[in-house]
Amino acid sequence: MITSHVLDIAQGQPAVGMTAILELRQASAWTPIGRGVTDDKGRLTTLTEGLPLSPGTYRLTFDTGAYHRDHGISVPFFAEVSIMFNVRDTSEHYHVPLIVSPYGYSAYRGA
Repeated sequence: MITSHVLDIAQGQPAVGMTAILELRQASAWTPIGRGVTDDKGRLTTLTEGLPLSPGTYRLTFDTGAYHRDHGISVPFFAEVSIMFNVRDTSEHYHVPLIVSPYGYSAYRGA
């Protein structure tokens, strides 16, 4: 399972309504395997719902530009945030939180 949680530290609250897409690298191409929108708590838990994980390199891309424009920032600095990570053990839960502001972001492997 791959999940995320997005917090907007400029607003001091969860980033509600942020779109994200999950892709798996196959050779030199990226294949979309999941898409979702953060819920009212900033969580994204449905990206791999019903799908078995495969070992490999994944990319989780967040549409931070649209999110920040929806919150009054007409020209956000970051149009999107892409996080690439490796899945080795498919029985594990991979939680990839994102902390955003209009001018910065941070990601880490959560629990």
